[in-house]
Amino acid sequence: MVTIIYLDTSALVKNYIAEAGSAWVNTLLVSEDISTTFTSHLTVVEATCALARRRREGSLSSEDHIRLLASLDYDFAHRYNVIDVTPTVIDAARLLANRHPLRAYDAVQLATAWLAHQKRVRAALPPLTFVCADDRLISIAQSEGLLTENPNHHS
Repeated sequence: MVTIIYLDTSALVKNYIAEAGSAWVNTLLVSEDISTTFTSHLTVVEATCALARRRREGSLSSEDHIRLLASLDYDFAHRYNVIDVTPTVIDAARLLANRHPLRAYDAVQLATAWLAHQKRVRAALPPLTFVCADDRLISIAQSEGLLTENPNHHS
């Protein structure tokens, strides 16, 4: 049973945009089994970019774009436990990038989750589960000892 989750952007945007895996993410986020939802401060930028791209491409109306941005802002202020991108996160991202073929933002997302997971394990707390819709990044996260879920596998 998943109780502590970390949502990277590819999973988090499924809460706002209907696509493969959205129903699973929406159910997960309202589940009584979830006690804590973590994400990176970087995620708000990536999610904003994803919503803006959809608006520009015409798959999201201006009204829906404004509504979803307001919902995103509310959730970042009240729903998610947002982890700052600190020098420690950047150092860990660099370490992971030297071990694995990672894009820059994926390295930061993974480093944030990896550090949060390590902190929880050292404190004898339940581990977190890295929720991501990218099979390549999931494989790398697993090789670094993280529990993982891909919402696209639950459609």
